[in-house]
Amino acid sequence: MSASPAISPTQQSTTTRHDWQLDEVQALYALPFNDLIFKAQTIHRENFDPNEIQVSSLLSIKTGSCSEDCGYCPQSARYDSDLTPEALMPVDVVLKAAQKAKEQGASRFCMGAAWRQPKDRDIERVVEMVQGVKALGMETCVTLGMLTDTQTARLKEGGLDYYNHNLDTSEDYYSEIITTRTYQDRLDTLARVREAGINVCCGGIVGMGESDVDRSKLLIELANLPKHPESVPVNMLVQVEGTPLMGTEALDPLIFIRTIAVARIMMPKSRVRLSAGRNNMSDEMQALCFLAGANSIFYGDKLLTTDNPMTSHDSRLFERLGLHSGGSSYAND
Repeated sequence: MSASPAISPTQQSTTTRHDWQLDEVQALYALPFNDLIFKAQTIHRENFDPNEIQVSSLLSIKTGSCSEDCGYCPQSARYDSDLTPEALMPVDVVLKAAQKAKEQGASRFCMGAAWRQPKDRDIERVVEMVQGVKALGMETCVTLGMLTDTQTARLKEGGLDYYNHNLDTSEDYYSEIITTRTYQDRLDTLARVREAGINVCCGGIVGMGESDVDRSKLLIELANLPKHPESVPVNMLVQVEGTPLMGTEALDPLIFIRTIAVARIMMPKSRVRLSAGRNNMSDEMQALCFLAGANSIFYGDKLLTTDNPMTSHDSRLFERLGLHSGGSSYAND
């Protein structure tokens, strides 16, 4: 980490800001670890129950054969990742999975489809799924790629609660990871979702070979949106054979934890979700992430196509740490 101006660990603020500058964020990253965690945990406690974790479950409802070239993703048709493509699931199969997730403690059911952009007929099937999941008493989230105004309006009309569309990394590093969709395309989709009145779930992936500055700039993009995302998933790259990012040097776990803490400080009222990569994290690393301000996870043994800790393991970890599930996805203003 490069040297940066010191920030007092007792200088706390829960003001929701949208004007973060690079030098400020680098200064946060450069704090002594204990000071950074103290600052993040203090802000976290001012906005949330510190021992409560919001639990979501994620299902791939349409797998593989994607035309995009995201360097981390085994679902791209361009890579030989041994992934078996699957068509859009029948609605009843999705609802059975949602019911099981609810029984295991999930309060939100997220559905992901490997599309660059869905067709209108696909949206109608997804709306059926959304309405069925909501009838079970669960929050709903989907990630489908880019959307048109008409599609976004239809999802809102259908009762969708959250739309996930990650920025992945900084704008500067983005072209190193993806070339088939621009950064502005992603920002436009987020704006469209927000204008429709759907809650936003948006974060990124770290450990893709990006720099410290790239991680800072990603968080600045998120925190300087007109409204902070209600959910901010922070993913650790899961390296998959056959994808271009296989073999990338592993990220220092302490840098990942720092990223969680800085996200909590910059977006004090958002749920910060510990997402992909948990299967490769020790219980101790996850505990430090919760201490740093992460207060949401995905349950279940799969995150779309990559492994995730078993639900039983998560339950034992929650018990050991004195954590409980529940809560809405956004702090009260």
